[in-house]
Amino acid sequence: MAVIYDDTKLQQAVLAELAWEPSVTAAHIGVTAISGIVTLTGHVESYAEKHAAEAAAARVKGVEAVAEEIEVRLGFDAKRSDSDIAAAVLNRLEWDVAVPRAAVKVKVETGWITLSGEVDWNFQREAAVQDVRRLLGVVGVSNQIAIKAGIDVLQVRGNLMHALYRSWSDPQNITATAHGGTVRLTGTARTPHDRELAAMTAWSTPGATAVVNDITIA
Repeated sequence: MAVIYDDTKLQQAVLAELAWEPSVTAAHIGVTAISGIVTLTGHVESYAEKHAAEAAAARVKGVEAVAEEIEVRLGFDAKRSDSDIAAAVLNRLEWDVAVPRAAVKVKVETGWITLSGEVDWNFQREAAVQDVRRLLGVVGVSNQIAIKAGIDVLQVRGNLMHALYRSWSDPQNITATAHGGTVRLTGTARTPHDRELAAMTAWSTPGATAVVNDITIA
């Protein structure tokens, strides 16, 4: 059955969620909604606030995708040189036990951080991004860190299904396939939370380098 969208109600729901999120100044953000696709415009004072706004919009029921066009406008006292930002990034990564030492390379250009290199797990990749997202002077982050593929794809699928059985009471409606390190999930879930949990479980599988979540809510 096709999903019927009420663009006005979805827009109002996203605006309400942004107003509810304490780390976001909602008055500076505009929202449009067309057929489940939400576009955010306006400006914020930090990249952390920009990310928080995107996350808030994405968790609203009915949002299929978020097009994020928010500009980061740093205050005068928040601006930092690229060399200062790079030094802060390296220091933060050095102190995070979740990020392997010397595995992540850093480039900073006009406040925009690009992370590259290779790690073994997706949680290490995500930890590196979380470390730098809230640093002063950052206007954007590009995560180009690759995940090493170190396991047979058939074993990926087996490990994933065992994990789903441990996490859910009834994962029978979920099918997992793996090819070249990419895990694809299909089938149906009862709630958006269950759908998200399936993707998180897939990312936790050793050797997974990408997750395609085609699970629908039923």
